[in-house]
Amino acid sequence: MKKKMVAALLTVAMVGMMTAGCAGTSKKTAEGSTASADGASYTIGISQFAEHGSLDNCREGFLQGLADEGIEEGKNLTVEYKNAAADMGTAGQIANAFVSDKVDLMCGIATPSAQTCYNAAMDADIPVIFTAVTDPISAELADSEGAPVGEVTGTSDKLAVDAQLQMIREMLPEAKTLGIMYTTSEVNSVSAIKEYEAAVEQYGFTLVTSGISTTADVSLAADDLLSKVDCVTNLTDNTVVASLPTILEKANEKKIPVFGSEIEQVKIGCLAAEGLDYVALGEQTGKMAAQVLKGEKKASEMNFETITESELYYNSAVADLLGLEIDDTVAESAVQTFDSIEK
Repeated sequence: MKKKMVAALLTVAMVGMMTAGCAGTSKKTAEGSTASADGASYTIGISQFAEHGSLDNCREGFLQGLADEGIEEGKNLTVEYKNAAADMGTAGQIANAFVSDKVDLMCGIATPSAQTCYNAAMDADIPVIFTAVTDPISAELADSEGAPVGEVTGTSDKLAVDAQLQMIREMLPEAKTLGIMYTTSEVNSVSAIKEYEAAVEQYGFTLVTSGISTTADVSLAADDLLSKVDCVTNLTDNTVVASLPTILEKANEKKIPVFGSEIEQVKIGCLAAEGLDYVALGEQTGKMAAQVLKGEKKASEMNFETITESELYYNSAVADLLGLEIDDTVAESAVQTFDSIEK
């Protein structure tokens, strides 16, 4: 790991040079940053696969987790943040740029970014910490025992499939067909579909799936899926979530409830979700990254971690919009209820 030992009198000058070198790029360098008490400062690269609420929350939590451990942007941390806009090619370019910049650590937010970061970093002696990866084993970031395959580890946002299905059944006791749209190239989505296929029957649902390749496929796929189902549930599929407003608009016209996989989806118009706290997930990841940066542990010495408890989020405004009467006991079990839809 690279550590920059900076003499106190040279700190401002060094930071000024780093800031000037970032002009015209997406690198975010903290002006006036200083080294930590032990003289160490760090540069990290954050690659986020798409821009949507849950991944933004992961990034916020990740930086907070680092700050909790004494590694704080504006003091002893320089952050290069780049967003791939749900494009695999761009994600690869971002990872390669981080290698060229010789960052101390890469953070990959979502499975495609985690994979491209690790592929780029494995021969460059740069550790990778990931978050919001549903199935690190299928993504080949961990072995069958959960151990790292190299200098890579992080946190999983594995879906609470049974809790979600039970919640949907309680809210929609008459529903028979459940739809899911997913990106066929996202290994986390393929893995989640298999879990749903294995579980739906015991909750009295027939599962209808619709695979897409890009955001351009979403509109037609949504029309087709909504013609076949009583309700829809989302995965943590980045391409689908990035196009969720389109899906919700079409579903609302047909009065078909859409369930989310986390709180941000409920805020913007999903009826409910048994989801994770993505800020907390990011914080957990940031604390793991701090151990690596400080040299307390190697990434290869830490198995990936998972938050196992889900919580119910509910939007009463969506229920009103769809003309649904939700059982009071179900609605009251929500840890957070929204009475409006964010635009």
